[in-house]
Amino acid sequence: MRISLTWLRELVEIKLSPEELAETLTIAGFEVEDIEDRRTWSNGVIVGKVLERQPHPNADKLSICQVDIGADETLNIVCGAANVRADIYVPVATTGTYLPKIDLKIKPAKLRGVPSNGMICSLKELGLPTDLDGIHIFTQENLSLGSDVRPLLGLDDVILNVTATANRADALSMVGIAREVAALTGGQLSIPQLENVTIAQNTGNLTVKIRETQACPAYISTVIEQIKIAPSPEWLQQRLRSAGVRPINNVVDITNYVLLEWGQPLHAFDKERLQSVASSENLTVGVRFADAGETLKTLDGQTRTLSTQNLLITANNKAVALAGVMGGEETQVHESTQSLILEAALFDSVAIRRSSRSLGLRSEASGRYERGVNRAELEIANNRALSLINELASGVILQQEIFDTRPDPSTWSHSILLRLDRVNEVLGPIQSEEETGELEVDDVEKILTALGCELLKDEECTWKVTVPPYRYRDLEREIDLIEEIARLYGYDKFCDTLPDKAEAGYLSLDQELLRKIRSYLRAAGLTELIHYSLVKPGEDKQIVLSNPLFAEYSALRTDLIAGLIDACQYNIEQGNGMLNGFEIGRIFWREEEGLDEAEMLAGIMGGDSTLGKWSRDGREQTLTWFEAKGILESVFRQFNLQVEFQPENRDSRLHPGRTASLWVRGIRLGTFGQVHPQLRREKSLPEAVYVFQLSLDVLLNTLDDDQLLVPKFQPFSTYPASDRDIAFFSPVKVTVSEIEKVITKAGKGLLDSVELFDEYRGENVPPGQRSLAFRLIYRSIDHTLTDAEVEAVHNKVREALVEKFGVSLRS
Repeated sequence: MRISLTWLRELVEIKLSPEELAETLTIAGFEVEDIEDRRTWSNGVIVGKVLERQPHPNADKLSICQVDIGADETLNIVCGAANVRADIYVPVATTGTYLPKIDLKIKPAKLRGVPSNGMICSLKELGLPTDLDGIHIFTQENLSLGSDVRPLLGLDDVILNVTATANRADALSMVGIAREVAALTGGQLSIPQLENVTIAQNTGNLTVKIRETQACPAYISTVIEQIKIAPSPEWLQQRLRSAGVRPINNVVDITNYVLLEWGQPLHAFDKERLQSVASSENLTVGVRFADAGETLKTLDGQTRTLSTQNLLITANNKAVALAGVMGGEETQVHESTQSLILEAALFDSVAIRRSSRSLGLRSEASGRYERGVNRAELEIANNRALSLINELASGVILQQEIFDTRPDPSTWSHSILLRLDRVNEVLGPIQSEEETGELEVDDVEKILTALGCELLKDEECTWKVTVPPYRYRDLEREIDLIEEIARLYGYDKFCDTLPDKAEAGYLSLDQELLRKIRSYLRAAGLTELIHYSLVKPGEDKQIVLSNPLFAEYSALRTDLIAGLIDACQYNIEQGNGMLNGFEIGRIFWREEEGLDEAEMLAGIMGGDSTLGKWSRDGREQTLTWFEAKGILESVFRQFNLQVEFQPENRDSRLHPGRTASLWVRGIRLGTFGQVHPQLRREKSLPEAVYVFQLSLDVLLNTLDDDQLLVPKFQPFSTYPASDRDIAFFSPVKVTVSEIEKVITKAGKGLLDSVELFDEYRGENVPPGQRSLAFRLIYRSIDHTLTDAEVEAVHNKVREALVEKFGVSLRS
């Protein structure tokens, strides 16, 4: 979901920068995939007024405009837009302005012999989607000439692209995200309190009759007359554009706005068209499943053949919309609409999921219904839409019919027993300065209160926690509350309880090691590259030459990744396909104390790693994150080097959720990650491209150890092996590597190898767990093993897994 920070700040107090907020949300489980800083799109674009427009003497489609920007002199600008005229306010990009969305820097120029000092901009040139051609004309009057256009166009905003987990249906709304931000940062919530709308007479010819009460437990239908269809006000259009929604008209925009704000899908029907479809002025709105072979033309213009899995909205039993998925074209709101019937309903998530999948049709509404819409805020969202329709479309409410089979509101929230001892037992100790400790009563109460829970202390360290209605779907058990406590307290504040890792060895002879590194990387399919150390200036901490030969090569490079990405782009543009390569070279940077340099190893990977594609019918198969990571791991493995991968989000060029820092013996070795989707699009790179950059000094120093330089002989056994399988349910947070270490330790002496051969998540697997199956090979160096010997060690392994991780054994 795209989150506008300008909108979000109206709902919750935010003191963090966009980057800090993105990191906070990501760590808390709401991955921010992209930060779209719109403030850079039109930096330097100001408000101007066209004083005079004259035709160009040497071109029919060009105009010569005199534009006042509030300066001492007016600008002479040549414009090619057909809609330019005198006495209009327009956005003007002055000389020196850079427009990143079209990659254009404004310079003084001559167009057909006439000087032009600036450019009158269209919305597309400023990065905003629009269906209109030509320059943008401000509808406001008496604007301040020379003022920044960004507040007028909603370009003073930052958009966060946030991905919510499947269990957090409440986070698919601005109000839900605001609640989450308030809980994470302690900011003050400012969610507007809505008043009940006024119904003029509440009499009419509308009735609601729901046949499928389980699929539709609540339905509100409201008749609104005297509607005036018009474009939405600018503030509403800007809100929708920031969320990636195209404005249509005031009524449709209001339903989309409430969907984004409260997460409640709404739909507006044209009342007269409904009566036409129903062949009667008396309307009975209903909900039923479709008959096999029944058809409906949806809003996207497609006529769809329905099955018995499709839930329908009907008018006098005639299908008019796919319930919870998409409206029908016959009854949609249009320019001449004068009366509406507004639908606000709750639909069963399973019914909507089946209906959507059977047609291969997904929408913003279906995505929310599938996860679960908040049943406690149906009336709030409906009243919000009605008040906006009254305000922006002059609508008058004549009748409202409500069908409601929801349970009593007192049952919409439930209580969970929470024990402090259990919290600390599951989460473990916390790191407090230099000492370790446990979560206290105040910590738990502060976190759960911030989440909107009500706490009633039963005993000294036990609470009865009442969950807020909007979290009723994902907070069901004590362990759910414990997870929320850990999430908001901060996973990084808990002590590291992983087993101690074996220290990596060292090798000597740097030149020999470099040859081996090159050999291993070439064996992995990477080609060695060599680039100039001189690059374009403009980056932080760059060392700029005082006497460069060329301006393009006037600074020393600060990393190798930028050159590899440019080389990959050039390789693709030349038709040579994806470049898989590595480079060893020096980088240079400026420190407060002076200048510094280091030798680095970097690489780039991606595309289809196979030579021939005939076995896959010619289809491309992109490199996965684990395959790319495996190339690096294969090199480390040949050196017998243990390298730890930790999540990281420091390089804006890399995907924030698919980037790792590499550590060896507590020393930072480098970075590995996937190229950021935005940069990938800008460079026209394949779908998945991965880069890494390692400190060669750290790598060589780590490998400089005689114990690894001299291999040790290990005899092999001539006796047969005995294999055993073990399967169990394990918490998802427990990694396979941790499990393998415990198995290896418990089976030490007879255990020859451990292999994971199956993983399953889904039906019959407890929530938050996964089913894992390992094959254990036992072998002795001096005799054939008996079943009793194998079973004794195998039972130790089983007991160790239960004791260490609390797994549920299946075999």
